[in-house]
Amino acid sequence: MPSGLDTPQGAAELAESLLPPLGNRWLHTQAVAARASEASAAVSEEDRDLLVAAAWLHDIGYAPELRDTGFHPLDGARHLEELGAPSRLVRLVAHHSGAVYEAEQRGLFAELDAYEREDSPVLDALIYADMTTGPAGQSFDFDHRIDEILVRYEPGSEVHNAISKARPYLGAAVERTRSRLAGQPT
Repeated sequence: MPSGLDTPQGAAELAESLLPPLGNRWLHTQAVAARASEASAAVSEEDRDLLVAAAWLHDIGYAPELRDTGFHPLDGARHLEELGAPSRLVRLVAHHSGAVYEAEQRGLFAELDAYEREDSPVLDALIYADMTTGPAGQSFDFDHRIDEILVRYEPGSEVHNAISKARPYLGAAVERTRSRLAGQPT
């Protein structure tokens, strides 16, 4: 197992071993990790490294060699589990950015449900980092990011349907993170 997968350095090393051939996906991942680092004040001090590690690893399931179900949160989580990564990291990757909505569209709810979702500032901040970063690492506001996804994926597709349904959930996570960063109660 690569050392310290739940550390930013260990997670970055694993991501870098899998994602650079994917071009924009690699640019997106690097920017999400940077955004997570910037947003780390929204989580407890002991969870900051975990947040950044999860950001580095959130999209590893896109790597062709890890593709099993074709659903990247699940494929990434399963790979991390095989590597012996900490359970919490595996679960954050499995449930990043409203994965349950797409799992339902793909008929993979039971498979994803094997990984318990935590409703926490860490998951909220991971969603914030992903949902404010464009597909090539651009900095987007939440609405621009959602609209970009909806344009990129054809209406009626699994991703389009899932993001449409997940929008309120994702928006609430982004707002909670913004409030935490501003020192306001959530």
